[in-house]
Amino acid sequence: MTIKVGDKVPAASFTTFGPDGPGPLTTDQLFGGKKVALFAVPGAFTPTCSAKHVPGFVQNMAALKAKGIDTIACVSVNDAFVMGAWGKDQGIADEVVMLADGNAEFTKGVGLELDGSKFGMGVRSQRYSLLAKDGVVAQLNVEEGGEFKVSSAEYLLEHL
Repeated sequence: MTIKVGDKVPAASFTTFGPDGPGPLTTDQLFGGKKVALFAVPGAFTPTCSAKHVPGFVQNMAALKAKGIDTIACVSVNDAFVMGAWGKDQGIADEVVMLADGNAEFTKGVGLELDGSKFGMGVRSQRYSLLAKDGVVAQLNVEEGGEFKVSSAEYLLEHL
């Protein structure tokens, strides 16, 4: 069942890639007591994700922070090494927390998994953005297949 506005984000653990290598980050640590803009992508290094989705959140970081966003995070069903390399490729230092959901634990928990088997990608995440306040979903913007509109940083900003 897909998460909806008013629901608490499910308990899960991500992996991030920091200066000392991979490390865990729980949903409680990410969302607890904060206003978080999270966006999910089907895959790191994929065309729309790399050319539009991540750059849009980086470019709009100051505007999002001005609206009270504490943390901007990107989640993908990839491993921490891939997410770390992708963040580096995108020129991200710590503006966006790059979250590896390698086993799709969080993605399945929010009910937004995508079967990419016909593309040789296995289980992936649908493209979406959400705003959570202290771990409760305040806004959820899920894209229709192949679209890139409602999950953008600009759309999220317009609806804050």
